[in-house]
Amino acid sequence: MTPGSRKVAVVGISLSDCGRVDDATPYALHAQAARRALADAGLDRSLVDGFASAGLGTLPPVEVAEYLGLRPTWVDSTSVGGATWEVMTAHAADAIAAGRANAVLLVYGSTARADIKAGRRTGNLSFGARGPLQFEVPYGHTLIAKYAMAARRHMHQYGTTLEQLASVAVQARANAGANPDAMFRDPITVDDVLSGPMIADPFTKLHCCIRSDGGAAVLLAAEEYVRDCRTAPVWVLGTGEHVSHATMSEWHDFTVSPAAVSGRIAFERAGVRPDDIDIAEIYDAFTYMTLVTLEDLGFCAKGEGGAFVEKGRLLVGGELPVNTDGGGLSAQHPGMRGLFLLVEAVRQLRGEAGERQVRRSDGALPALAVASGTGGWFCSSGTVILGRG
Repeated sequence: MTPGSRKVAVVGISLSDCGRVDDATPYALHAQAARRALADAGLDRSLVDGFASAGLGTLPPVEVAEYLGLRPTWVDSTSVGGATWEVMTAHAADAIAAGRANAVLLVYGSTARADIKAGRRTGNLSFGARGPLQFEVPYGHTLIAKYAMAARRHMHQYGTTLEQLASVAVQARANAGANPDAMFRDPITVDDVLSGPMIADPFTKLHCCIRSDGGAAVLLAAEEYVRDCRTAPVWVLGTGEHVSHATMSEWHDFTVSPAAVSGRIAFERAGVRPDDIDIAEIYDAFTYMTLVTLEDLGFCAKGEGGAFVEKGRLLVGGELPVNTDGGGLSAQHPGMRGLFLLVEAVRQLRGEAGERQVRRSDGALPALAVASGTGGWFCSSGTVILGRG
């Protein structure tokens, strides 16, 4: 095969124990997820020559690879917040296609919830006060305040309502109700969301993601390895990545996320359109993220996200099932959640999602999925288009 000609498939996926995990370290969750992903693929770890990790240790990929007993010849430690794992998928797919790696393992694990409960850390209000951020942090401009400000702008500019934003949380919870691994499964209503304690106007508590523990792993491999795998391949059809700003003053339009660029690139490279997509797994640290990302990926026009998310469109049985596991709003959110989006997308395409399994109108399994991660405060985006083999 000529360099760059190899197809790339996701051949193994897994979650570690998630939710409330008080008796494990982040390293243990990395290892648990990695072992399960390799077992899912049916491949031996000796075949893994590429490794990607971020968010743990002084030298993230080095320390975690050592803990896992890996000695990779291709590594990636890109860290762009929640979009990290979609961006890493793009890098890994390019490396495999070019023949620089054969099998790349992406792993993440965090005990964010347990650490706070045990007093090992506190909740962080900002990511630091050096560099460009020094001009915002002294004024109390927290991460959640940045998202809240953007949501208010969308409401002002397009008439988006609090009820429409709340409906995103309601539908995520309904999807989580069919997921035995979700941290919160009891149904909620729009009134429940609106009447909750205010966190950052207009976001009440249920507009915001949960805090959990957990890990995930995804194994990508070149097409020649697929025949040796235990599972059916899910192919990486197209990827895109984009970074837009660090400070709010440099964000050209609060109503447009970087997914507008990463999504366009991914769809073009995959040769498909938003109308072709069966399921969407979208980063949802806050309800507004889901709404605006749907617009920017092209599922509806700019400013029409509020109307689009109404009337059950995002449910497992809806017009466009979104965050079918319950998302970060209800299932799990241990920090950088982007890898969980890929795991759920692959499960759905394989037909392994149990009660929450999406079916097309003819009863067939979904054929195409998009996973779109967002990092920072709409600072970065990575979008991956996946297709069933």
